[in-house]
Amino acid sequence: MARLTTIDAAGSTIPGPTATLIYDDWYPALRSDQLSGNKLATAMLLDLPLVLGRRNDGNIFAMRDSCPHRGIPLSVGWFDGHHLTCRYHGWEFEPCSGQCSAIPSLSSQDKLDPTKIYASAYPCVEKDGYAWVYIPRPGAGRRIEGAELPPIPELPKFSGKYRTAHLTADLPCNVDHGIIGLMDPAHGPFVHQAWWWRSRSSIREKTKRFEPIPQGFRMAAHAPSGNSAPYKLLGVYGHPIETTIDFVLPNRRYETIRCGPPAASMS
Repeated sequence: MARLTTIDAAGSTIPGPTATLIYDDWYPALRSDQLSGNKLATAMLLDLPLVLGRRNDGNIFAMRDSCPHRGIPLSVGWFDGHHLTCRYHGWEFEPCSGQCSAIPSLSSQDKLDPTKIYASAYPCVEKDGYAWVYIPRPGAGRRIEGAELPPIPELPKFSGKYRTAHLTADLPCNVDHGIIGLMDPAHGPFVHQAWWWRSRSSIREKTKRFEPIPQGFRMAAHAPSGNSAPYKLLGVYGHPIETTIDFVLPNRRYETIRCGPPAASMS
């Protein structure tokens, strides 16, 4: 169990509701184009600090950002395209497996075999422009192999020609509020309004139908808000506009917008 917290405007911590984190699944850590050359990148998934990079052979990797020797962040170390070296004592690791390959301080009298030591490494795959990392439940005790893993999520595609875009936003709120806000159509007229757009006088009754799907639920195809600028732009095609929204565990939301023959997807 984890307790979520919120920081108020004065910097004070406000305890949030306890939540069970969903392990044993894939999470997008960052855009894979951030991994190039011998640069290292960091990410945080399920309170787990990660260091990510790309080997010279093109494969990407994700390790716990902590050397198993003294806990120093591996992200401040050196990466030569083959091995990741801890900056504190020079321990070297093969990043995809986490296997230690060298401990420079060992003397000729030491019997320790460095290759029997492993840093925590996680399955990491590049797909649809993202670095997907599989996060096992705590205490799994061993590296999970590919054949044992669930399928990597795939973004919907409608033809061989498509483009992707990536937008990010930091929400100054409890994570529960951020996620529920994506599912809750009732708050929109009150939170997202201005004198020139979506005023209170425009509030009207609207029905949306929900149905179950594997690992989540779907807001069935419906006409989107008529006063939303992006949907108005699609109106130039002269066809009715409809949108379908899927909410899929552990953290995915897919919105499919259709307007006659053209189709677009956002997730």
